[in-house]
Amino acid sequence: MKKLLWVLLAVLVGASAFAGPGADAGGKGASAGEGKIIVTFAGTEAATTGQSRMMQEVADKLNATGRFQADVQVNGALSNDTDNLVTQARTGVPLVVPSDPGRLASQFNIPDLNILMAPYVLTDIKALDKLPDTTLFKEWQAKLEAQGVTFVANMYNGFRDFYTTTPVSSVADLQGLRIRGFGNNIGNALAKYLGFANIGIPWGEVLPGIQQKTLDGCEVQVATAYGAAIYEVAKYLASTKHYMLQSSFVCSTQLLNSMPAADKKLFLDTIRETAQKYGQIVAFEEATFYQQMRSKGVTITEVSLSEFQDAINPLYTNNDLGFSAGLKDRLFRELGL
Repeated sequence: MKKLLWVLLAVLVGASAFAGPGADAGGKGASAGEGKIIVTFAGTEAATTGQSRMMQEVADKLNATGRFQADVQVNGALSNDTDNLVTQARTGVPLVVPSDPGRLASQFNIPDLNILMAPYVLTDIKALDKLPDTTLFKEWQAKLEAQGVTFVANMYNGFRDFYTTTPVSSVADLQGLRIRGFGNNIGNALAKYLGFANIGIPWGEVLPGIQQKTLDGCEVQVATAYGAAIYEVAKYLASTKHYMLQSSFVCSTQLLNSMPAADKKLFLDTIRETAQKYGQIVAFEEATFYQQMRSKGVTITEVSLSEFQDAINPLYTNNDLGFSAGLKDRLFRELGL
């Protein structure tokens, strides 16, 4: 079924996605003979999460203008693999995809992007409001655009914790556990210094993996954990807050360049403004989701953050992520931290 959906999307690309002021897929103009711009927002999270709701609101706003035909496919409806969705956008499929800095860093070979999600580097979500104005961010945008995708917006999407089948109250408790994490450089670096085995499988395989005991848990943000009913199989939550997860919305550069200037501005402004709005919503809702996890029988442990930070420090001394010299100082300076 998913392969069929991709075929249909490819047909739409060829037939109408880049029609601009021409006819839409049905051969009828949106208004005064003008065709609608077709775009799909595609993600892997459940429809209830802030990221998914954000995309739905953007689509609704765009559709209300009469210039766009925007669709939303979440919960892995098109693919459970975020990198696959980004690859589709890269090749010209009219998609907007929420990835994250770590994934983009690995997928597009831009190691410095990892700094945005490196463990215990950014800890204040207010820093993200200033990020688009930094020279660093603009440099990363240019490198991504040269490879076929445009970095539109970065949205706060929650701090990530460990959800396990056995209690975790210290770094030692993670030793040897099989944990689903990011299947990229930043995920492997975290696992290296905290001592667990990093299993980089698609998110849709996590719950059955824990259920079938091929996984001992996962590391993820609370809204996504709750939306996927992880509480049914993992009854322990260690509040490590090791990553400040960001949804990095990217779209096909081909799609963006096909739009008339006014539509392009509307498209970009709508995504960026709505992303900022929902970053604040996600931050506000986190406490509620933690309480809901407790109500489902999950034991939440407040670990010593300093212990976990100390365990991670060698990652930066050894420069496992291959950062440019002085990168952290430069980022903090440009953010005013």
